[in-house]
Amino acid sequence: MTQEVIAEIHKALSQVNDPELRRPLPDLGMVESVLFADGIATIAIKLTIVGCPMRDQLQTDIGSAVEAIAGINSVVINFGVMNDEERDAVKKLLRGGREKFNQFAQPDSLTRVIGVASGKGGVGKSSVTANLAVAAAARGLSVGILDADVYGHSIPRLMGILDKRPTALDQTFIPVENHGVKIVSMEMFKPNREDPIAYRGPLLHRVLEQLMTDAYWGSLDLLLLDLPPGTGDIAISLGQLIPRSEILVVTTPQVAAAEVAERAGRIAFQMKQRILGVVENMSESPCPHCGQPIAIFGAGGGAETAKRLSALVGSQIPLLAKVPFDIQLRDGGDHGTPAYLDAGDGLIKKTFDELLSAIMIRPRSLVGVPLSLHT
Repeated sequence: MTQEVIAEIHKALSQVNDPELRRPLPDLGMVESVLFADGIATIAIKLTIVGCPMRDQLQTDIGSAVEAIAGINSVVINFGVMNDEERDAVKKLLRGGREKFNQFAQPDSLTRVIGVASGKGGVGKSSVTANLAVAAAARGLSVGILDADVYGHSIPRLMGILDKRPTALDQTFIPVENHGVKIVSMEMFKPNREDPIAYRGPLLHRVLEQLMTDAYWGSLDLLLLDLPPGTGDIAISLGQLIPRSEILVVTTPQVAAAEVAERAGRIAFQMKQRILGVVENMSESPCPHCGQPIAIFGAGGGAETAKRLSALVGSQIPLLAKVPFDIQLRDGGDHGTPAYLDAGDGLIKKTFDELLSAIMIRPRSLVGVPLSLHT
């Protein structure tokens, strides 16, 4: 009887995933021992690091799974910590037995990597990134944001993860997650939020590469990169590190902004990246009193940018969305809850849902692309 109950406990533990690594505890080597006597199940669990932030959740998940087994009256969980060799085994498992590599640059990667770019700052590129990410997560996609705006990172505030630090396994770290989106930003690694970043070109390339390769992203459907404004080192590095990455250009309605926004598309074209289309942010919005459209920042900038980029690449670059100028977007960013999540069935939600649908349509067939199916 005792061995039968222990077997049931092991079976139950195989259904419990580590909250951060999303793998079953036995697969990660976290189950050290299981004992059962006099109705008491005693389980020894090895955490990956000292002070694991997910310890309380693990205790709850394990307790719930094991207490449901007939014959068990109580559960005692003793936590320990893995040694270096055991941690190395976990890292090797997460990387599929390979040394450190960029999973998004592999030929068999099925993750869409989309850089959100702009010609200049202040057009709402980060806001578009955050709301598009939560819209994708709400649709059931596995989504990540890499805040590649090393100098002006604003994603942590927009996504409500200020002062959050990733869990580190030596040289591997787990992205912080909120609103169903995995997030990595340079801000997470600064001693203080107010500290400036003063890196030169070659180091910027290395930083982008490390944020991609040192993070355990798991299996993502979509990775959004919030790129710095302009056509500098990071934009070039993205094209080099992930040649199959795609670019979404964000501009404002001012026709004068179209020339500046076009430059972000030009650098992508030079790096042989596919330009998905243009998003016009801060577009006209209905007057709250009379309902008539108000175009505070003018009109036509998005269409002009799309026209210029179409002439550049020799094919149709669409204007994918016009995001209305709405105070909800500003409030949501300030409070760390993207406006999409509180928009109900209003215009903001509709706009980002339509934008997501437009960019998730693959222009080419998957015939010939190896699929990572396991039998």
